Amino acid sequence: MRLHTHTYATTVTWTGNLGTGTSGYRDYHRDHDITTDGRPPIPGSSDPTFRGDRTRWNPEQLLLAALSQCHLLAYLHLCADNGIVVTDYVDDATGTMTTDATGSGHFTEVVLRPRVTVADPTTIDTATALHDDAHHVCFIANSVNFPVRHEPTTVTT
Repeated sequence: MRLHTHTYATTVTWTGNLGTGTSGYRDYHRDHDITTDGRPPIPGSSDPTFRGDRTRWNPEQLLLAALSQCHLLAYLHLCADNGIVVTDYVDDATGTMTTDATGSGHFTEVVLRPRVTVADPTTIDTATALHDDAHHVCFIANSVNFPVRHEPTTVTT
């Protein structure tokens, strides 16, 4: 099997210096911009629990979004390959993270809850089963060290 290497690059620029840098824990904002060539910036911050701006994306949300996006794209590919016409897809994903007394933490689980609409009612069972296959080919799910579960719902138009 021939392996292909893919390289990705982003730039994260801290924009939260209030004039005194990190002179104290409360003396700076956690705001930053995430950029890459040719795309609009993503405004980032930390979770509000950690003094972040709730109007900006935090790394935990971005990780959850990446898992959901990757599953969506893998799933749609598999459906197209299997002759299943998907007409709508919405995923209300949740992630659980725990922290300890030192402030360190880790994700313990992510649950994807895709609601999929297919054109043909005879494809509902196959469409539902393809979520497992999509999980196994999702690049992001294959890169994390915590469980990513799926609770799909499949309906027809």
